[in-house]
Amino acid sequence: MEQEFQGPSSGTQSVDRAAQLLVGVLEGERPQAVAELSERANLPKSTASRLLSALERHGLVQQHGNRGGFSAGPVLMRYAQGRPGDRSLLTLARQPMHALSEATGETINLAIAGSLGVEHIAEVESRHFLGAGQWVGRRVPYHCTAVGKVLLAFGATELASDAALEPLTSRTIVDRRRLDAELATIRSDRFATATDELESGLTAVASPVFDEDGTAVAALAVSGPTLRLSPRRIAELRPTVIKQARALSEQLGHRKEGVHAA
Repeated sequence: MEQEFQGPSSGTQSVDRAAQLLVGVLEGERPQAVAELSERANLPKSTASRLLSALERHGLVQQHGNRGGFSAGPVLMRYAQGRPGDRSLLTLARQPMHALSEATGETINLAIAGSLGVEHIAEVESRHFLGAGQWVGRRVPYHCTAVGKVLLAFGATELASDAALEPLTSRTIVDRRRLDAELATIRSDRFATATDELESGLTAVASPVFDEDGTAVAALAVSGPTLRLSPRRIAELRPTVIKQARALSEQLGHRKEGVHAA
């Protein structure tokens, strides 16, 4: 005797609903608010919020601020495939990243702000046996990395959750003042360094990437062993890193005027 069709199970229904929300995020021309997405998917706002939080935990979407809209997350950005004429960040970053690789010989990274930390979405490996590779898919803190400091300096706190920023709020007053002063310098110089901060023996430098609206959407970085990236070498690399980050910004439509926080 055939069993009567009972419709989708609750588990399948949850997957379907989450997929609807994800499609809504991806098809939006701008970050989509929870209310917009829930209405489009015909879901209660509380249900949409819960499912979006699950998608965010897995890096499929990211929320802009505690109550901001949702856009594609770092996992989807990592696997986005460029097509002819594509003007996406990953596609446009290829040439500047390879130019920086040729100029430095070190590992080159492209990173974006995430709610739980800084997310690496692209990389060009070092030419050296001793390098600092395999960053794509790895999440790092904001306060002790060059990419994190750059994104903090230009407004990553609008994207980061309270948990990701906990190391900042728990720092002593003296340490926080020192970090705030460093971030002010980074905003002025558009260049950040982190030597032996994330890990002993690891040094990185980074510069911000801006879109046409003047928003810092990414950080372009060079990383490698501290024994090679000495203060003198960092000083030599600084104009090259800034130049390539600026070149990528210009490809995204940015002009020098109008820089503001994310």
